[in-house]
Amino acid sequence: MQMRWFSLGTLALCLGAATAESPKPRVLYSFEDDAAVGRARASGAKIERAPIHATEGKYSLLLTAASGSRASLVLPFGSSPLDLGPFGALAFDTFNDGEQRVNLIIAATDSAGGVTTGRFTLRPKFETPIALPVNTPNPHEMGMRGPAAIPAYWLAASDYRKIDRGHVASIEISVDGGGQPVRLYIDAVRLAPGITYDRIVDALGQFALTSWPGKLADAGSFARVRATEEAELSRRPKLSDRDEYGGWASGPTLKATGFFRAEKRNGKWWLVTPGGHLFFSFGINSITITEGDTVIEGREAMFQWLPPQGDPLADHFRENHDWEPVGLKIEHNTGRAFNFYAANLERKYGATWRDNWRQTALARLPSWGFNTIGNWSDRELWDARKVPYTVTIDPWPAITKDGKPPFAEVSSGNDYWKRMADPFDPRYAEALDHGIRDDAIKHRDDLWCLGYFVDNEMSWGLMNDKQSRYGLSLGTLAGNSESPAKQAFRTRLEKKYGNIDKLNRNWGTRFGSWREFMDQPFSPPGEIGPLLEQDLRDFSLEFARQYFRTVIGILKKYDPNHMYLGPRFAWHTRESVEACGEFCDVVSFNIYRPKVVPSEWKVLDGIDKPVLIGEFHMGALDRGMFHTGLVASEDQADRARMYQEYVRSVVDHPLMVGCHYFKYADEPLTGRPGDGENYNIGVVSVTDTPYPEFIEAARAVQAEAYQRRAR
Repeated sequence: MQMRWFSLGTLALCLGAATAESPKPRVLYSFEDDAAVGRARASGAKIERAPIHATEGKYSLLLTAASGSRASLVLPFGSSPLDLGPFGALAFDTFNDGEQRVNLIIAATDSAGGVTTGRFTLRPKFETPIALPVNTPNPHEMGMRGPAAIPAYWLAASDYRKIDRGHVASIEISVDGGGQPVRLYIDAVRLAPGITYDRIVDALGQFALTSWPGKLADAGSFARVRATEEAELSRRPKLSDRDEYGGWASGPTLKATGFFRAEKRNGKWWLVTPGGHLFFSFGINSITITEGDTVIEGREAMFQWLPPQGDPLADHFRENHDWEPVGLKIEHNTGRAFNFYAANLERKYGATWRDNWRQTALARLPSWGFNTIGNWSDRELWDARKVPYTVTIDPWPAITKDGKPPFAEVSSGNDYWKRMADPFDPRYAEALDHGIRDDAIKHRDDLWCLGYFVDNEMSWGLMNDKQSRYGLSLGTLAGNSESPAKQAFRTRLEKKYGNIDKLNRNWGTRFGSWREFMDQPFSPPGEIGPLLEQDLRDFSLEFARQYFRTVIGILKKYDPNHMYLGPRFAWHTRESVEACGEFCDVVSFNIYRPKVVPSEWKVLDGIDKPVLIGEFHMGALDRGMFHTGLVASEDQADRARMYQEYVRSVVDHPLMVGCHYFKYADEPLTGRPGDGENYNIGVVSVTDTPYPEFIEAARAVQAEAYQRRAR
């Protein structure tokens, strides 16, 4: 086929032009003659010179490999090692002429054998320039999850290993076609500018070194985009056939109880509005101003402009000392921070920007087909009573003393955010009561309240293996006699076995007494046998039951009218989900996958309760952002397609009653405090500009949802 091979001029339009200070790329292999092909070495593949544009006499290298072959191409740099000099990356043009995705591993090797590698996946019929940065800092060292972009290139995901950049011996491109034949064109292997972190953020918080559709040139652009959107919202205020809550106006009418509830109808679970209409919850999380902070302190050189003292926008500075996930080390994660998103809202909406922003958000949701204000959102949006909302209850920050909770904890071994509270500790019930009471009393009579999420992404464990699945039981056994959970475990075991000798026979242990069992931390010395496993499973289930029993007892004491929507599982075990199904009105999961595949959710087998997706997202790198988030899409059009595919998979699942997208606005380009996330996962950008492909996709798929689910 005739290829539309990228030139640097074309790249400037697609990905942004390189800066004036960047060195001009230096070509190392062009494949215009057979000599360049002759220097290349292939393994598991055939290589040959092939035309790019035959009429122009331009050629590239074509690598072909048979089905199932693992192929590689080595390009040596001659008898004298290559010195990168002012360049910071090795790059090449490539085109996947096959019908399947091709995974590339790109490795640069120095004369001493040091290697740095990067990975990139090429979709079918996709052509692009790829750059492997050499000796660039790990973005974690810069306070970010995703690295800054190199204008005009897509980056291979680097391992950030350092090599001798003055003595690079070769570059190797390994190819995996997933068992399918490979036809891969490679050309213009070259030295290219590297990643820079110098002045990469413009005055509006956007990437300064590239351009893209929807990027605002300056603060004067806000008035134009605001007027355009206001006209659009006025023209399309909400989806047709929707009641005041966003329920199905012309659909079947069920019993009206005055509050949201769940009901199973024709084998499928639904939510039901206070007026009795069927309701499927389409929500957006984090509709808020406060999550736009990015740490400035120690990174001032990244920013082209920050408001000087006395500037009205300087009010958007603040000290930030937020959380840091357990086990994740991000530099520059605390200190003085600036909120570009809030500053842009003030530029856009003027002196009353907070109220104008809220009014716009409340108008956007029904226009875009969303009917729920999701977790972590601005509480003043709830008070407007224009869109149903979920109440976020995270009692821990309000009940900590000197950074430590005033109750016992248990480690599951999978403690990303924090360890689990010990639900057998009476002090935990007291703390929960303190954390839940005010919110539950405030919202118990509000018809617009959908229900309550209590806690988020807790450390329940994983189904990977026995150690992970029974982590809370094993963490309990690793404690001592002061642990309320271990005391509860002992009580169960004593009731079952009577004497310690019988326990020893079943567990293969040598405890001299129950006191010794309590005083000594215990960890199975080898394989967990079936009798021990049964006891671990039973206590894991009782641990989860005790937690949910405690939460729902307190919640319903103060608010018997609304649903308990669960703990938003990110990690789960069968036991934790089983207990949640026993006690909660709705079981909630945060599911970061391309879509919901029923066969992957056997954990729900036998659990006949409505299920709500509390978080999901997908992102892309074609609009000036540095990280796709947890689920990658190819570009904004593909992101929109993936959103529709995800929503349809949820609508089609008989247990599921909604899905909430995370989140409203993109994360800061240079990372949020604490964990450095800088994902393109917003439905609006840092300039509060909606992503049009995403919005149109949401409108369309949510407009069809009620009829689709009822069929």
